[in-house]
Amino acid sequence: MSYIAELIQQFGLIIVFVNVFLEQLGLPIPAYPTLVIAGALISPEQFSFPVLLLTAVVAAVIADTFWYFAGLKYGNKVLSKLCKISLSPDACVAQSQSLFLKFGSPALLICKFIPGFASISSALAGSTGTKLIVFLIMDSLGAALWAGSALWLGSLFSNAIDELMNVLIEMGKWGMLLVLLALFAFIASKWWERQRFLKDLRMARISVEELNTLLTNGETPIILDTRAPHLVEDGWIPGAQFITMDTLDKLTFKADNNEAVILYCSCPNEVTAAKIAKALMTRGYYNVRPLAGGIDAWRDAGYNIENLK
Repeated sequence: MSYIAELIQQFGLIIVFVNVFLEQLGLPIPAYPTLVIAGALISPEQFSFPVLLLTAVVAAVIADTFWYFAGLKYGNKVLSKLCKISLSPDACVAQSQSLFLKFGSPALLICKFIPGFASISSALAGSTGTKLIVFLIMDSLGAALWAGSALWLGSLFSNAIDELMNVLIEMGKWGMLLVLLALFAFIASKWWERQRFLKDLRMARISVEELNTLLTNGETPIILDTRAPHLVEDGWIPGAQFITMDTLDKLTFKADNNEAVILYCSCPNEVTAAKIAKALMTRGYYNVRPLAGGIDAWRDAGYNIENLK
């Protein structure tokens, strides 16, 4: 284990940069513990606080800028890709959208303290048209707050961290195994959390082809658009009513318990639509199905879209 401590001391800046960069790209490799340990090593002989902070901020901003331009180019479709590589539950997209839309670019100041929010907030900044200079300023400040807090904690509790490192060093290969087990346990817990969440929202979907057939045959199922208000501007399925989790209690429509109710959104695994569908089922509406693929699948299939133009 001693060679690991030496590695951190010799290549600490590289390790900090790579760890922060990979985490901000969305991989389940937490960088906060690394920053805390790096903070404990701050000394005139090893690392200085400004250099460590600058390294972490540059790594974070480079990764976040990648997602910013991805959001700028591909819009909300990039959010689906983000949740596919992330082990955070897909609800992070809906929650992050809500938080970002409520606070705007200042949300970038706190996004790195919320698991699963950093990459998504960067993509949202791009997809909602946040100016690049504003994004870079806010993201840099947010990265500085996040990394600075970890480095400060590390320096504050450096004695305790040194003792822990010494214990791991004395344990040799068992210390390495303990660290690897801790990382494995973290990743496994996130994976289990995601699987449990998806299982809770498992229900029958309706395909865009089936919905189009219903409309073509003159049937009029109740169609509910569950997207955030700013996403509706891109167009909606003809005849859709608009609803969010916040306005669910105010929803009123005339429907028999067996009348078809179709819900759609633009989030991975139809998360928002499925959550609202579950809520409607508790109210006695049993013929409720989310639209597989949401509005994106409907649009990609070339079916009719209504908008304000």
